[in-house]
Parts: sequence; C-alpha cells; structure tokens
Amino acid sequence: MLNCSLYFTLNGAALDRLIRLSYVNSYTNSSTERSRTESAMAASNTVRVAAAQMTSFNDIAFNFSTCSRLVKDAVSAGAKMLCLPENFSYVGGMSGDSLLIAEPLDGPIMQKYCSLARESGIWLSLGGFQEKGHDDAHLRNTHVVIDDAGNIRSTYSKIHLFDVDVPGGAVYKESGFTEPGKDIAAVDSPIGRLGLTVCYDLRFPELYQQLRFHHDAQVILVPAAFTTVTGQAHWEILLRARAIETQCYVIASAQAGKHNEKRESYGETLIIDPWGTVVGRLPDRVSTGITVADIDFSLIDSVRAKMPIAKHRKPFDFWRPESE
Repeated sequence: MLNCSLYFTLNGAALDRLIRLSYVNSYTNSSTERSRTESAMAASNTVRVAAAQMTSFNDIAFNFSTCSRLVKDAVSAGAKMLCLPENFSYVGGMSGDSLLIAEPLDGPIMQKYCSLARESGIWLSLGGFQEKGHDDAHLRNTHVVIDDAGNIRSTYSKIHLFDVDVPGGAVYKESGFTEPGKDIAAVDSPIGRLGLTVCYDLRFPELYQQLRFHHDAQVILVPAAFTTVTGQAHWEILLRARAIETQCYVIASAQAGKHNEKRESYGETLIIDPWGTVVGRLPDRVSTGITVADIDFSLIDSVRAKMPIAKHRKPFDFWRPESE
C-alpha cells in the first residue's frame, strides 16, 4: 500500500493555505489507469471513499473554494463520495455569528454545494450545515447527503447538543442557539448504506446501535469539530469503539487547527474498518487535505459472519425494568 501526497496553495481572503493531500492508495491522473482501477474495484466488491480535513473560517466564499479543491482531488483519486467535516461552510468569529448566516436547505449556500456535486459527478456528505431553525434565535446542525446529480438524498439534524464545560478548556452551550434533532437517518449510497451522525453524537453508542441494528447501516459518518482537549483524550478511541461494536466502517471528517483567536479544532480525520483498524489517516492531523480508502463489502460480511453479534445481542426491550 503506497501513500502519496500532493501540495498546492490557495489564495483568498488575504490568506494562503497550504493544502496537503494524503492518499491511502496510489493513483494516477491517467483516465486509462483510473478505468482499470474502477474495473478492479468492481470485481473485488470495493468502492473508494474520501474523507476531508480542513480549517473553516468566517468566510463562506473562501471555505467553498477549499471544498471545491478537495472535491476535485477526491474525484481524481477515484472516490465515489467525499465526506466533509462539521461546519464545512462556516465557522463564526464570535458567538451567535452562525445564526446570522443560517439558511434553509434551498438557500444559496447549500445550492452551491449541490451544483458542485452535480458538476463534479460525486456524492457529498456535508455535516453539519447551519440550517435555519424555527425562529431567528435558533438553527439546526444538519448533516446533508447530496448525490452526484446534485439532489439532496437525506438530512439529519444533530440530536445530542454540546453543552459542556471542557476540563481545562472553554464552556460550550450549543443548545442556546441550536434546535436538537429528533429523527435517526440512514440512506443508501454508492459506498453502502449510510448512518448519519454529527460530532458529539459520537459519545452516545445507543444511536450507533440503532443505525446498525434497526437501520442496517454499513458505513457510519461522523463529521466533527472536536475541541483540542477532548480530541486528544477521546477522539480516536471513541471512533474505533463505534466501528468495532457496530461492525461498520466509520468515516470521521474533522475540522483542524485554529479558526480564530477563540476557537481551535483537534483534527485527525480517520477512516476505520469494521474490525477497528484505521485504514485512512492524513500524515498531519491539522493539515488541510483528504485521505482515501476502499470500502470492502466482503470485509463487512466476513467480520459480521465470524463474530455474529447481531444474533447474540439482546433486543432493546430486554433491558427494560420489569416494572415498566
């Protein structure tokens, strides 16, 4: 397995960004070679996915430019889907800024990403997006899946909101401006049946159990913007635990680095297989770029057949007290 990196520079908003692209599998820009790769993947029951890592700012146009370049390179790598992190389109400089730019899903921001997916011929996982809430004081942290024709296939509003006093860090109160979601979401895609989550959801295994055993997920998406303190302590171990206990691929696209003077994200975008092995990781946990890996459906089947936890597990009702 060969790793290779490509570097380029973005210019925008008086800021040069160094973009580092890390690929788990080698690839070439030759259309002939890409065709051979796709044929081989089809024969081996695999499909390629890309996961992005980036540093979003309070500049919607700049962030879109970054995402567009990441999409371009995901397509070049042969990926059928690119997963972008939470707050891919905007990270505010001050508390409450996100409310000012929140839009409905048919607004101009999301429609630009729909056009990007259609023009690039690739599925996109966008989570979470600042979707306008029921009033001007609230938004929804919404994970959006767009197909390669530019259609929104599924949405999921984050259920578990980040109201936390981080040890040695800041105090967060996401519920102060965000409506919690109520519905679980799963959707079929070229990379398998997807279970949708967002960031802090990662700490609640019940959601992931529901996605696997009640919604037949094969791949669970975890777009995130973990803090540096919580990321350093818990990020990878939680992701690997969710992969192992659900026997699903877990794709965790992360915000990374310093967004402004008050906010910094941990980074470390990861792709993890159903056995809990990390199969995709950027060489630098705070660089901007993508990592790619092949979703192997035969591996999913093999892991589940050899350790049949779906047969051994107790139904949810089993754990209810008899008095209920």
